[in-house]
Amino acid sequence: MAITSTGENAAIAAEYQAPTVAEDKSILSKDDFMTLLLVELQHQDPTEPMDSEKILSQTSQLATLEASENTNKALADLAVSLGSSQQYTTIAAIGKTADLGSNAIGYDEGSSSSFEVYFPQEIASGNLEVLDTNGNIVSTMAIEPNPSGVYQFDWDGTLSNGDAAESAMYYITASYKNPAGDDLTTRMGAYPIESVRFEDGATLVKVGSSYVDIENVVEIY
Repeated sequence: MAITSTGENAAIAAEYQAPTVAEDKSILSKDDFMTLLLVELQHQDPTEPMDSEKILSQTSQLATLEASENTNKALADLAVSLGSSQQYTTIAAIGKTADLGSNAIGYDEGSSSSFEVYFPQEIASGNLEVLDTNGNIVSTMAIEPNPSGVYQFDWDGTLSNGDAAESAMYYITASYKNPAGDDLTTRMGAYPIESVRFEDGATLVKVGSSYVDIENVVEIY
């Protein structure tokens, strides 16, 4: 029943070459405003110098534009910093348990379903349980003694009464005992976080044998 999985946890990155970005000349910067103001002062009529209020107005606009650009840069730097901080926070979650918020499987009549269940403690004996939408146990499978860990199961749709299950949503739980005889329960959908991967701006965590987007995790504990 134990899962054997393979995966690439190291990324091989090709040499990066920064793209050339064309400067947008349709928007005036603070330097453009300063240049225009200086040219205007240089070419003013000495007999009719520029109105001081007009100069003050333009310098005020220049100060406002510079402040706006500084604010935008500060916000961009803050966004980058927060993004890096979030990544480090996710890395700190390795070894904790991620809850995906559901233990449901979709079953199609005549097929079989594969799923994984995490057992936090060593298994001495127990049963895997398939429940219908009303919470009734409709099928059980014996669990062999095994160490704690994530295990894969296959359900062929056979119900406890021998009938074939209809196409529907079903829910997976398990009841088991550890070597000390304690009664324990677990369910599909909660797994330890084994690693974290960053891909195309998304943060992925490895739970069981799969990587899922961190946005699909409803709780980490």
